[in-house]
Amino acid sequence: MNPRRELYTLVGADLLSNLGTRISVVAIPWLVLETTGSPTRMGLVAAAETLPYMLSSALATPWADRFGVRRTAVTVDAASALVMAVVALAPWLGFGALLALVAVAGGLRGIGDRVKHVLFKPAAERAGVPLLRLTSAYDGLARGMTLFGAVLGGLLINWVGITRAIWIDAATFAACALLIGVLVRPPAPAQPAPRESYLRALRGGFGYLRTDRVLLTMLIVVSVSNMFANASVAVWIPLWVDRVLGDPAGFGLVLGVFSGGALLGNLLFTVAGTRLPRQATFALGLALSGAPRLLALALSDDLVVVLAVTFVSGIAIAAVNPLLGAALYERVPAALQTRVLGISGSVAFLGLPVGALLGGWSVAVLDLRPALLVMTVVCLVLTVGPLLLRRPTADRPAAEPVASTPA
Repeated sequence: MNPRRELYTLVGADLLSNLGTRISVVAIPWLVLETTGSPTRMGLVAAAETLPYMLSSALATPWADRFGVRRTAVTVDAASALVMAVVALAPWLGFGALLALVAVAGGLRGIGDRVKHVLFKPAAERAGVPLLRLTSAYDGLARGMTLFGAVLGGLLINWVGITRAIWIDAATFAACALLIGVLVRPPAPAQPAPRESYLRALRGGFGYLRTDRVLLTMLIVVSVSNMFANASVAVWIPLWVDRVLGDPAGFGLVLGVFSGGALLGNLLFTVAGTRLPRQATFALGLALSGAPRLLALALSDDLVVVLAVTFVSGIAIAAVNPLLGAALYERVPAALQTRVLGISGSVAFLGLPVGALLGGWSVAVLDLRPALLVMTVVCLVLTVGPLLLRRPTADRPAAEPVASTPA
């Protein structure tokens, strides 16, 4: 198969499963609301999926290396299709069964996302596509799929009902497994990975990440950025909209403008990103994507001002994920990529649950505007400060270390 066509197939299959996931993000909470009428149970279902997702992203990766990355991707997506098909039967199985099924689905998706991303690097190298261009294009497409999938999920519930909407999610996983299983054929490694115990393999991933200060710093500041982003979405922006506009449509408008800016930024960065200085671009993206949004909410009651700042912040955030992704692909030895990418995903997502708690606590203690002013400063210090304190490094790493597992 043509290397470029194989790369496009791999990325397209992953985006297809992402589309299905976004449909279920809308459909499953709606299913819980219709069958139980309980907001508390809606929250329980969300937590039941998120925690296994984070854990499997890091802890299941040694098994994926042993089983084979491509084989794991196909198996996990096929299993995800089966689990989501059964989720559609949840009203007849009971709420406890739904919780268990959603937890299994989250765990499968966590490892599935990681192993498919590991396949991206060798496919891009065979196709002659620069890694930074791939990560930027993928980030933009994934953001677009998030927007489209959420809208499509709501429409499908109206058109075909909740059960069939979830079956469509199952079908996207099955199609992803079929595409990768039939059309993606990465060459076998020159040397098979050494057999080692699960704990030793897991320690190898954590050990490498601990010694690479550049990657560790990038992951920490991205996790902190996610923390403030989730606090904004969960608490600060809805409260500002309620107090200033009194119209919930304003909340969707603010989020939509940010996503629109991010999509434009991804397009610009995909074209020009390979010519920009990486460290400075990464720091500037973090500086402009977080703190200015909070400051605008704190100081202005003008929706136009908030939307303008939000749009610029969306453009800025577009550089952050692609630069982190490229750094992971380029700096981590091939033999450790499954484990390190999995651990990295878990670290980056750690800020999400903390952010929701931080948003509520800050407003309860300080009220909205003082909280936003304080958090503007804290956000800027915690996201950009570590990058400024770190000793400057070359934009590209030296030759990749020998692909062997640390003891």
